[in-house]
Amino acid sequence: MKVLFTILALVGFIVGAVTAYAVTTAQQNASDRWNAYLTKPAAKPGDPSNGEYIANIAGCVVCHTHYAEGGALLAGGVVIETPFGIFITPNITMSKQAGIGDWSDKQFAKAVLLGLNDAGNHYYPAFPYNAYTNMSAQDITDLFAWIKTVAPSSEKNQTHQLSAIAQYRTPIGAWKALYFKSKASDALDERGAYLVNGPTHCAECHSPRNFLGGITGDSMNGNSRGPDGEAVPGISASDLEQWAIEDINLFLEVGITPSGDLTGGHMADVIEYNTSFLTPEDRLAIARYLKSENNL
Repeated sequence: MKVLFTILALVGFIVGAVTAYAVTTAQQNASDRWNAYLTKPAAKPGDPSNGEYIANIAGCVVCHTHYAEGGALLAGGVVIETPFGIFITPNITMSKQAGIGDWSDKQFAKAVLLGLNDAGNHYYPAFPYNAYTNMSAQDITDLFAWIKTVAPSSEKNQTHQLSAIAQYRTPIGAWKALYFKSKASDALDERGAYLVNGPTHCAECHSPRNFLGGITGDSMNGNSRGPDGEAVPGISASDLEQWAIEDINLFLEVGITPSGDLTGGHMADVIEYNTSFLTPEDRLAIARYLKSENNL
């Protein structure tokens, strides 16, 4: 019996030490990203016009607007089914009682870049800050400038319906140490790379995930655990070998595949509410990046 207790104590110590190290690492990663944001703030005041564009291509509008129920713009209530339970998106209008009306620009940036609220508590990674952390300070500033123009809604936030283990937010710190990493800024200099790895967050759906919900590897070669339980195809350059740049461009605009079929499932919504809003220049930039050797 003493041997069993000794083994259990040793296992507990190791798990605790690894968890503490992971959380410390996550905190350091967040600190580095935040310092980078603070040292390179937006060069111009927030531009609501560009902010609205970012809100559409980044999925903010469709994720936080319950179109099916006639919900108010950005008032939340959209259901997202995952292996960990059901997430219900919150109200992000400028209502001080129900939304984010009392947030400062820095509080908003911290949520988008780090997945943290002002008290340092973690947001669930159903909020794709794993990609948004690659967004520029200017785009984040512009995005919040536009949200400030949206009519406040008093719609109350609903409680997530999660599995027992997913109801606790503290372990998210350890999860971030494993899976929350920003791309090197020099890897995002090209517009297509920035859009794919930042606001349009393609990897969040198209990259494989493990049982912890973490993205494994850097290749977008498909995900069997996609939104609403759907399998998602790969969009690495090798997966798109038979697609011409013009094919990808047209697909992002209207959802037509090279064979002439219309896409369905979750991707149909992505086309309608996200990628169809892309400018022709940005669609072409994404298509070129997806076909490039940088997307192997």
